Amino acid sequence: MTGDYNLDNLLALLLGVLFLPLVLGLARRLGLYAIVAEREAQVFTLFGKVLGTLDEPGIRFPIGHFGLKALLVPFFGELHRVDTRLRQNYLRDQMVNSGEGTPMGVGIWYEMQVNDTVSYLFANANPEGSLEANVSSAAISTLSNLEMDKMLEDRHQLSQQVRHTVSPLSEKWGYRLGSVYIRKVAFTDRQMVDNITDKVVKRLVQVTSAMKQDGENRVGLIKSQTAYKVSQKMAEASAARPAVVGDALNAIARQDPEVLEAVLEVLETQKLIESGAPVELVPTETRVLVSLGAAGPHQAGD
Repeated sequence: MTGDYNLDNLLALLLGVLFLPLVLGLARRLGLYAIVAEREAQVFTLFGKVLGTLDEPGIRFPIGHFGLKALLVPFFGELHRVDTRLRQNYLRDQMVNSGEGTPMGVGIWYEMQVNDTVSYLFANANPEGSLEANVSSAAISTLSNLEMDKMLEDRHQLSQQVRHTVSPLSEKWGYRLGSVYIRKVAFTDRQMVDNITDKVVKRLVQVTSAMKQDGENRVGLIKSQTAYKVSQKMAEASAARPAVVGDALNAIARQDPEVLEAVLEVLETQKLIESGAPVELVPTETRVLVSLGAAGPHQAGD
């Protein structure tokens, strides 16, 4: 008997586990409770009218919010789930003409988020498509006939202008337009791209040559200024050298005249050697020959 009792309990537990999801699913289908996900809103309609909206995440009980009429929604109404997350979109190659008549392709990135679920569902049949069309038309009307320089350099300001143009209508349709940014401005004419590339390359070559020439001029100027200062200092040193040497010789003469005489002899000998003149060395013992040589060939012949 105990074994049969345990088996019955086990079967009851299994049946309870199997049927519990079915019971919960049926209760959810009947509108007894609802599970609202994060960044989601559920709009309940009954007989073509909006009954209410649940936008707090978690398990919610529509009866507690809308009363007993919520039980009629599964039979005579409809439940609309709206994604309220921040969404991003990118429009490629929107064609505009610059003020110079140049056809250009523009890429526009923007983000949007639903902030009024009822207006989002019922004020416009295709809100995403309408928003895309509005952003595109606002960008084209804002950028067309602008000068090319302004179109390329002031994209942040132009993006803000597009956002301010589209925002009022998007608010009316239940969503909020977030950041708008003109990401890309490109030339569509290949021949024009090649011409601009050639001009840029030539301009870079000119700028590089000008910078190189300016550097060489600066180096030459520095060299000439340095040479001038060096020559000036050398001239000053040369002018001061005789006075310095004279003072040194005077000092030597006052202290020891013999040393001065030796110094003078050394300087004289050094000058004589540097001149390259022939020098004849005569031994000190040949004083007679020197006398004869000093007398000259005429006296020797006599």
